[in-house]
Amino acid sequence: MMRLSTLCYIEKDGCYLMLHRTVKKDDVNKDKWIGVGGHFEADESPEECVLREVKEETGYTLTSYVQRGIVTFISGGGVTEYMFLFTADGFTGDPIVCDEGELEWVDKDAVLELNIWEGDKIFFRLLREQRGHFSLKLVYDGGDKLIEAALDGHPMELPERSLLKSDDLWAG
Repeated sequence: MMRLSTLCYIEKDGCYLMLHRTVKKDDVNKDKWIGVGGHFEADESPEECVLREVKEETGYTLTSYVQRGIVTFISGGGVTEYMFLFTADGFTGDPIVCDEGELEWVDKDAVLELNIWEGDKIFFRLLREQRGHFSLKLVYDGGDKLIEAALDGHPMELPERSLLKSDDLWAG
């Protein structure tokens, strides 16, 4: 099965707006911290999807945003998801209560300390490096373990699991 989605990291004052997914019972992201976004509706472009999803989940209307990359997730369970990754540094509106979990502004330097997917740590590094548009492929074992990664079609050496939790990941 193939799915299309968007994910956006909204930036303000050195922080990302993070969503702690705690509400949905059978949520693949249950108890994880992620950005805001979701699945495409019929005939939507990536930009239309991210604008709609951000508005629905946060109450904010994005005024300045950019697509940073495409992330291909292979879950190990027969699902491949193509996620269009955005960052945004401009928005208007008033925050709302999110029906998928709790929204919290988290210092960019503290994001790696949260319960996030292993592969997310790779694209956070790419965002921090201000890398141009990228294609990142992440293959999981059917659970939380990242077993393969490729950047722009080139296999990546996976760091030790302990490194994925350290500041060494930020080193180029």
